[in-house]
Amino acid sequence: MDKVVNGVREAFQSGRSRSLQYRKQQLRALYKLITERQADIADALKQDINRSMFDSTLFEFIGLENDIKLAESHLDDWAAPQPVRKNLGNAFDDVYIKPEPFGVVLIIGAWNYPWALTLQPLVGAIAAGNAAVVKPSELSEHSARLMNELLPQYLDKEMYRVVTGGAPETQELLKERFDHIFYTGNSTVGKLVMEAATRHLTPVILELGGKSPCYIDKNCDIAVACRRITWGKFMNSGQSCIAPDYILCEPSIQDRIIEEIRNTLREFYREDAKNSPDYCRIINTHHFDRVMALMEGCTIAFGGENDRSQCYIAPTVLRDVLPHYRIMQEEIFGPVLPIITVNDLSEAINFINKKEKPLALYVFSSDKKVIKRMLTETSSGGVAVNDVMIHYTVNSLPFGGVGNSGMGRYHGRHTFDQLSHHRACVIKSFALEGFNDARYPPLTAARLGRAKLALQNRLCSCSAMCVWAVISTMVAIGLLVALLVVLL
Repeated sequence: MDKVVNGVREAFQSGRSRSLQYRKQQLRALYKLITERQADIADALKQDINRSMFDSTLFEFIGLENDIKLAESHLDDWAAPQPVRKNLGNAFDDVYIKPEPFGVVLIIGAWNYPWALTLQPLVGAIAAGNAAVVKPSELSEHSARLMNELLPQYLDKEMYRVVTGGAPETQELLKERFDHIFYTGNSTVGKLVMEAATRHLTPVILELGGKSPCYIDKNCDIAVACRRITWGKFMNSGQSCIAPDYILCEPSIQDRIIEEIRNTLREFYREDAKNSPDYCRIINTHHFDRVMALMEGCTIAFGGENDRSQCYIAPTVLRDVLPHYRIMQEEIFGPVLPIITVNDLSEAINFINKKEKPLALYVFSSDKKVIKRMLTETSSGGVAVNDVMIHYTVNSLPFGGVGNSGMGRYHGRHTFDQLSHHRACVIKSFALEGFNDARYPPLTAARLGRAKLALQNRLCSCSAMCVWAVISTMVAIGLLVALLVVLL
């Protein structure tokens, strides 16, 4: 690993990634990879998780293509020095923030969306001028193998390296010094990544997960709410970090919710989801066993059918789940949806706030007061009202967690900003040295007063000319007065 990382660092230190033209060329090459090899990528996803071409396009390709096009078209603006407000003391200086690359970024991808969740961070790393070591998840083995094959064919293979393998290879990588680490996965491994990063004081972005709650208010269109929740929960067989993890509702509407979800599932996957081309599989038998074990002791409203040989678990809804049940102690990450009943909105809010802060929060209500209370009295990485997961698709919004669900954010410009060092720059001239007298000894009360004035008066970045005009006018007036005194 040392040889790999040192090779990438040497490529970065050559300076070629500082050129915006180089970055754009690499972004175009990545776009070409995604568009030219979609059939191969979709085939790998089919083998990994039984995902259809339609879902691969919807959940992997579209977001990636949009992020690449956005980065290329706006890169000049994103990378430009950003003027800032000044104070009176530096009114004549150039004061700005200059986005600069960190250096070598380690990107550790996830298996549930192995292309989008690995390459979207890479888009930002390239745009920001970084080099990168990419570690795809070994669980999506066909995608990892294909990524290792394709990236060197399209990208600068010295600047962007792929490392395959499992936990041992990841652990070896984490022993190396990187300038930034971007990890997508679960909080248990996230803590290990953060611990490893502390050895080199490396900044991290952790995109984790958690139990994202979904509150359904009795004052809403329950049929539409359940239709949207069913889509978000059972797509990718529930293996999405922002899938609704559980439903909170009043007891009076629990049966209606169950029936609406059952009807929607029939519409989406017919009578037998196992034979639907649109229904995915659990990634492997380990996770199959984990999800099945979570349901022990629960009351199944419908579903529960399974086939370990195919890693298949039918869309399942659990009713009357209690907070102490095992399924409520960890993120489900599978096609099982528990329903917990609460007496009112306040109880729902208290339930949410007693748990770790989730990556996403979903609220379904037609009552603006209910929505306002949920937004005001809870905390989450993101929130969607009367829909699920859709906030992920808006690349002008930051995507990321809070607390146990992660740190840092990405998508669109946010990825560029997170993977750039924002360097503070002040450039002065040797002129007007008299303005600096207030900071030099001998220190007097008068000088302290002038220094305080200079530091407290804030000017916008374009105000130097205004200040210069005022001072020039004052000097001109002073000279005119002196001349009049002499003449008189």
